[in-house]
Amino acid sequence: MRMAKQFAGKRARLKAVANDKNLPIEDRFAARLKLAEMHAIRPPTRIRNRCELTGRPRAVYRKFKLSRIALRELASTGQIPGVVKSSW
Repeated sequence: MRMAKQFAGKRARLKAVANDKNLPIEDRFAARLKLAEMHAIRPPTRIRNRCELTGRPRAVYRKFKLSRIALRELASTGQIPGVVKSSW
């Protein structure tokens, strides 16, 4: 996430140059090459939500930033205010 924010401005400038039809084709092509050379972690689409406690990448609740397993454990012990395990 930190790297994506750090290079967001540079990516935006390169994309603007690459998509500008008024510029010469050589400049646009050079911008595309620089975009392709950037590290794979830098695009924000590669960022994956992870649990803050366990680091688990799947079944993460955005509101709590916790995985379903960690959320259930904390809710069962009463450590998350307002969250109660339902039973019927």
